[in-house]
Amino acid sequence: MDESYVRVFGQGKYLYRAVDRDGDTIDFLLTAKRDRSAARRFLERAIDLHGAPEKITIDKSGANTAAIQSIQADSGADIELRQIKYLNNIVEQDHRAVKRMKQSMLGFKSFWSAAITLAGVEVMHMIRKGQLICKGRLTAAKQFYSLAG
Repeated sequence: MDESYVRVFGQGKYLYRAVDRDGDTIDFLLTAKRDRSAARRFLERAIDLHGAPEKITIDKSGANTAAIQSIQADSGADIELRQIKYLNNIVEQDHRAVKRMKQSMLGFKSFWSAAITLAGVEVMHMIRKGQLICKGRLTAAKQFYSLAG
């Protein structure tokens, strides 16, 4: 689990992302703030979709640490928290593809357009990684258009 900095109309916003040990995207969320409540909202949404993990690897972010500890206290889940710099490389490298697509754009003018565009970029990235497989052998573009249509 990690967050990346995104500029929207000159202000910093945060794209939270989580990937599993194979590099598959678990979930993503664009938030206005980088605090405990935003990290907790993201983590609860990821847990609702995929279940509680055994281990979570994060950087030294205090917001992420506080969110995980509050979820552990509320639910009683036994989640091992790892804050080792080099174990977080999987998600850091996965950010690179999203940032590369974002760099070619002129920037985001509103939070809504940033959220919609980044969701499309994330879905396209998931298709390219082979996470979303439709029946038959469709190209990445055809898979994307089948989801959009």
